[in-house]
Amino acid sequence: MTQEPRGPDFVQSLERGLAVIRAFDATRPQLTLSEVAALTGVTRAAARRFLLTLGELGYVRSDGRQFSLTPRVLELGYAYLSGLSLPAVAEPHLETLVAEVNESSSVSVLDGADIVYVARVPTARIMTVMISVGTRFPAYATSMGRVLLAGLPPADLDAFLASARPRRLTPHTVPEAAALRAEIERARAQGWALVDQELEEGLRSVAAPIRDRAGRVVAALNLSTAASRRTAEEVRRDLVPPLLAAAARIERDLPPTRKRP
Repeated sequence: MTQEPRGPDFVQSLERGLAVIRAFDATRPQLTLSEVAALTGVTRAAARRFLLTLGELGYVRSDGRQFSLTPRVLELGYAYLSGLSLPAVAEPHLETLVAEVNESSSVSVLDGADIVYVARVPTARIMTVMISVGTRFPAYATSMGRVLLAGLPPADLDAFLASARPRRLTPHTVPEAAALRAEIERARAQGWALVDQELEEGLRSVAAPIRDRAGRVVAALNLSTAASRRTAEEVRRDLVPPLLAAAARIERDLPPTRKRP
């Protein structure tokens, strides 16, 4: 496992234990010891110790050959979600929006180079990858990522673009830094972003920022549709106005940002 230089207080064993948990996902709900070791870059002996420890703590179960996570891992994210009022505020507005336009809607936040879903109301499944709260996608290839990146301070956006390593997920993906910056600037100028089949073939999505009372972009709201269902122009015409209206309603209902003592 290649590591960047860490500070003197960095606990590598904790990092590796968390990597073991993150090795499991929707496409890999069960893993063998060897698979966990390969995915995390640790030895089989180390992977075994981590898995047995997680088992003792109740986060992992095993049938003797394969390991899987238990529902107890939800506790690890609950503290964040329970302290974040955004999902609770957004969900009824997502339900209203979905009922209005008959398309799936989600809210995400920026975490490093990824977006992370914190609320979602689906209609029919239109992606080959199952989406749920906690799902991550690369920010550069998503409409929500574009508006979240557009909300960054200039220096932070420069740092993101300098370190990002975009790759073509589909023939439509914009991988070049200059072109990506132009799309992000477009999203900032118009107040919303449309991504046309860049994350997955056949998927169009449009997103708008959600701002706190101080005007800072804290999340993004999107609508996703099948390319066979709506053209890009129809997305602009039919989905952008209700999307912007829903984002404004969510912003209105957000509580004031708490000041730290």
